[in-house]
Amino acid sequence: MQKHKLRNDYNDPGHAHELTWSCYRRMKLLRSDIACQLVPDAIDKARVTHNFAVWAFVFMPEHIHLLIHPRESEYDIALIRKAIKQGASQRAISHLKRHNPEALDPLKVVNSQGLVSHRFWQEGGGYDRNLFSPKAIRAAISYIHTNPVRRGLAESIFDWKWSSARTFHAEGDSPIKIDACEVIV
Repeated sequence: MQKHKLRNDYNDPGHAHELTWSCYRRMKLLRSDIACQLVPDAIDKARVTHNFAVWAFVFMPEHIHLLIHPRESEYDIALIRKAIKQGASQRAISHLKRHNPEALDPLKVVNSQGLVSHRFWQEGGGYDRNLFSPKAIRAAISYIHTNPVRRGLAESIFDWKWSSARTFHAEGDSPIKIDACEVIV
């Protein structure tokens, strides 16, 4: 049986992409620093392989938001998403197998042939919104940075460790190198 494609990807030159995806079954898999530390490596590796800028991000306990800007005129956002999600998932599952194997039980998936695997992210591509106007990009960055405050996880955008807000506003460093967002300057 062929899987139906549930979404269209738009690989338009010059567009930024506001990406969002959730942890498997919206579990709070990113509530620990150890879990969150696995994601930046996957983003950085994909950034080198697929040549994109990272403009903003936030890791919430059960999902992430990432604003990227491909630097090539031809790119495939689906491949970029896959590289990040797969890289982070493989690191996380491997870490759990070594250090906390019982935590894998809720992540277990059995396919139609009875093969067992584990899922870190919810199946599918997540949410991808193309952005090209400075106003829309500014709004996306603000939304991303204020997410922990809206959820009551932090009092200020600068209090949430797993966000680019401090770096973006020149208030400190973030776990991922943030590239200059020349579109909104």
